[in-house]
Amino acid sequence: MFEQTFKNIDDVLWKEAGCTTELDYTEQTSWLLFLKYLDDLEHEKALEAGLLGKSYSFILDQEYRWSAWAAPKKQDGTLDHDNPLVGDDLIDYVNRKLFPYLQGFKQRASSPNTIEYKIGEIFSEIKNKFQSGYSLRDALEYVDELRFCSQQEKHELSHLYEAKIKNMGNAGRNGGEYYTPRPLIRAMIQVVKPQIGERIYDGACGSAGFLCESYDYLRQGKLTTKQLQQLQTETFTGKEKKSLAYVIAIMNMILHGIDAPNIIHTNTLTENLSNIQDKNRFDVILANPPFGGKERKEIQQSFTIKTGETAFLFLQHFIKILKVGGRAGVVIKNTFLSNSDNASRALRQELLTTCNLHTILDCPSGTFIGAGVKTVVLFFEKGMPTQKIWYYQLDPGRNLGKTTALNDDDLREFVELQATFAETEKSWLVDIADIDQETFDLSVRNPNKAEESPLLDPQEIIDEITALDAESAEILAGIGGMVCR
Repeated sequence: MFEQTFKNIDDVLWKEAGCTTELDYTEQTSWLLFLKYLDDLEHEKALEAGLLGKSYSFILDQEYRWSAWAAPKKQDGTLDHDNPLVGDDLIDYVNRKLFPYLQGFKQRASSPNTIEYKIGEIFSEIKNKFQSGYSLRDALEYVDELRFCSQQEKHELSHLYEAKIKNMGNAGRNGGEYYTPRPLIRAMIQVVKPQIGERIYDGACGSAGFLCESYDYLRQGKLTTKQLQQLQTETFTGKEKKSLAYVIAIMNMILHGIDAPNIIHTNTLTENLSNIQDKNRFDVILANPPFGGKERKEIQQSFTIKTGETAFLFLQHFIKILKVGGRAGVVIKNTFLSNSDNASRALRQELLTTCNLHTILDCPSGTFIGAGVKTVVLFFEKGMPTQKIWYYQLDPGRNLGKTTALNDDDLREFVELQATFAETEKSWLVDIADIDQETFDLSVRNPNKAEESPLLDPQEIIDEITALDAESAEILAGIGGMVCR
């Protein structure tokens, strides 16, 4: 229903000089969608209040509402093309009046958990990149065609927005930091099995894919009013350091059905682990923390195991902030399993002794498009030491890429076998007693397959060919001698 509208918006952005990348397209679409969503939400609440004989106090003042400046209407409800702001007047209004007004909500809001605060946060972190008021006017009219009133409309918009996030991820490294393949997320959720009433956390939430998919998972079936309220206000917490990802995460969760998402704009790793109390801990953690980054030494000071590797710091944070009995699924690069440096060994020991690392999913190359590294998923439960680890080597039977991306069918067998820790050609159990107690090496070594020979360097290959040629010549000379006799 709305797919063509999204394409039209992209076409406008493609022609706009201020927008040059998929990241820009997603950023600019996000703030426009947010204001249209807010307007629809306000009018819906005003209508509900009117039916109950009550009055409704709008969040935005009249002149700053979407229906006043973005899409003024005639009496018959059609767009008023004679009066709206266009050209330089529109750009001037957005930059000098609208954005400063919206940014002010951060100071005026009563609490960080309110939608007013989220408005202030979003427009403090994002900039209008439209340079042409005529392009912006076209985009506004396309966005005005979208509706956020019914659950079906929100569902369709959420899928279209997810596709936009995926395109942004495929466009380059920065965008890829925000996007985890949704089939992998869904498989992780099916293994961890979050339940209504539990608190779910992602301390490096990116575009909030784990939280959105968890919400969809928990929304299945008939829920009571109390359960729906729990999902809205008490279940999900995300933290994100980067401004664009923070804005996208909020918009993504709104489109999935969370009216005031609890996404906190912060660097999770600056939190002092010693200050974490039981009330701050979570039942479920699902995350794909950034890896390869470096954190400053002062940030490392609050961690027991000092390391500059961002992903290793996040793993320590997750272990600390998980409740006893809590469950986690965390993506990490596969070198974590075998790195010989002190920090890696200490962290593996910490994980194995404080948590039951019951499952390791070995993902093939290409799972994360453009990432260039292999990854594994660690599934663990806090509060008891590891006894046995079940490994599963994912093999979709094809090379993964943009046109052959991971899908739900690829992970179905993993989910089914994991339920009973079944041993097959692709899966096996390792007793913790059989792991080297000095290195705690957890490398993936499938005992059901012969280990592949390491690749030779070019000179070795040339030398081997030369030796084989000489051997062949010697054999042929011998045969020739026999024939001559």
